[in-house]
Amino acid sequence: MFDNLTERLSKTFKNLTGKGRLSESNIKEALRDVRMALLEADVALPVVKDFIEKVRLRAIGQEVIGSLTPGQALLKVVYDELTALMGNYCDELNLRAAPPVVVLVAGLQGAGKTTSIAKLARWLRERQKKSVMTVSCDIYRPAAIDQLQTLSLEVNAHFFPSHTGQNPVNIAKDAIIQARKQAADVVLVDTAGRLHIDTQMMAEIKAIHAAINPTETLFVVDSMTGQDAANTAKAFNDALPLTGIILTKADGDARGGAALSVRHITGKPIKFLGIGEKTTALEPFYPDRLASRIIGQGDVLSLIEQVEQKVDKQKAASLANKFKAGKVFDLEDFRTQLEQMRKMGGVASLMEKMPGMGQVPQAAKAKINDKEMIKMEAIINSMTPNERRFPALLKASRKKRIAAGSGTQVQDINRLLKQFKTMGKMMKQTRSKAGMAGLMRAMKGKMPQGLRF
Repeated sequence: MFDNLTERLSKTFKNLTGKGRLSESNIKEALRDVRMALLEADVALPVVKDFIEKVRLRAIGQEVIGSLTPGQALLKVVYDELTALMGNYCDELNLRAAPPVVVLVAGLQGAGKTTSIAKLARWLRERQKKSVMTVSCDIYRPAAIDQLQTLSLEVNAHFFPSHTGQNPVNIAKDAIIQARKQAADVVLVDTAGRLHIDTQMMAEIKAIHAAINPTETLFVVDSMTGQDAANTAKAFNDALPLTGIILTKADGDARGGAALSVRHITGKPIKFLGIGEKTTALEPFYPDRLASRIIGQGDVLSLIEQVEQKVDKQKAASLANKFKAGKVFDLEDFRTQLEQMRKMGGVASLMEKMPGMGQVPQAAKAKINDKEMIKMEAIINSMTPNERRFPALLKASRKKRIAAGSGTQVQDINRLLKQFKTMGKMMKQTRSKAGMAGLMRAMKGKMPQGLRF
């Protein structure tokens, strides 16, 4: 996410941080580059104009020009304004209302609405410890009802059945009555999608909204449509009172125009980002953390949270105890770490949260991918238990055997061993914490001093 924008901004700021002093002229030049980067990211023109003017006013004052480190000061200003543009803080779901809390979810067909409801149900169950009921009011597509039922079963949410012959308003009202009987904490109401916003769609969803008076009305929109996503959300908000937005397919959006335009154009907060197809792929929207990613400083806090939620605690404790006993990090441990990385969404998900990734060329990033991780696991799986425990045994003849067994080349094995040694050194530095969580905390301390906001 934001790969292109981050790369462009990183180059701009790299040119500035090397200068001892900044003047109005080179600030103007830098802001021209920032403006072009935002426009290329498909950020709406009114948003770009307002953003650049706010940065310019702060940049030409003593805040930047009078700073001892003007390049970093300007970077801080851009970070602050990006955060403000996206809403300053995480606008959480209102779960304090009397149960069941009713959440009405709307969106155009193909935006990922039904999948987002399943993701939200899982997030509410696992992170907020809420019992959840889902219901589909999409009487026009039987497949949509079936899909929600299947996904609800997957995420352990109660499903209220409906069918195409029913009235959508009655479906929603009956589901809420049933939720009260079952003492469900939250009811997620799916509505019919269309290829575009039309009169019939709006009349129907207004009727549902009036009948159930939801605590939250969320609009699901595809982030890959860029500034059109913001315009679609605004058109919907003009007809119905939205409380927030879920941006889907954010992991496939290299530009980021939707995330940077929606709040400014609609006045409504982005509450969640959909970052993949799995029901675990939903993140609360933190403007400050996303702003940090955009300017190339990563998002170590989210990374640590991700590690602590998804890493196998028993395996992490076992590795920690191993280090405390003075034992050496071996290839069995390395394989365990690769497995844990896959559970956290793979290399791409981790990389975009690491500081300094904006300065890594796209070609280099492309070489580090989940296929490489799978290949490394296959290589380790082709070794004997003794070889995994004692990597020094891996001489030429053994490498040939392992390569043949894993369908790889000897060069691949050499590359794996090099990465294993690097990981081993990092593990030594974090023995007291051990495992992925220790590594992430160690990384946080390695951020450039002047850029820790």
